[in-house]
Amino acid sequence: MAVHVEVGSNPLDISKLRALININGCGSIVSFVGLTRDFEGESVVKRLEFDAWDDELPKVLTRIAHDSINEFGVSSVVISHRIGAVEPGEEIVCIHVGSEHRKEGFSACSWIITELKNQAPLWKKEIRDDGEFWKSGLG
Repeated sequence: MAVHVEVGSNPLDISKLRALININGCGSIVSFVGLTRDFEGESVVKRLEFDAWDDELPKVLTRIAHDSINEFGVSSVVISHRIGAVEPGEEIVCIHVGSEHRKEGFSACSWIITELKNQAPLWKKEIRDDGEFWKSGLG
């Protein structure tokens, strides 16, 4: 399987997602895991709430994954993103990239998270001790 995309409200199983990478011909797996921080500046973060365009989000993430394979020559991409409430310390997003060499894997993984933040129809509300704040932009 070259591309696997998941979107859901359950906690991420990073190891299970890692096992979905097709390692045939791979010399590296590069991973990115984004977490909910417990502070934003001086304010305590209670949770993040992610809202998504449910029908489009998997399509956008799949397209980004395929584009990374074409652009960087990596062989396999797994992307999983949470929606709903995500507590501090919990994983929000997980990206695994399998590639022949680490350079392409690192480049692709960095590009994927940037494109996810630029393109994915996701909106994030930060629930803090000083109020609720919608974060600007997508992703």
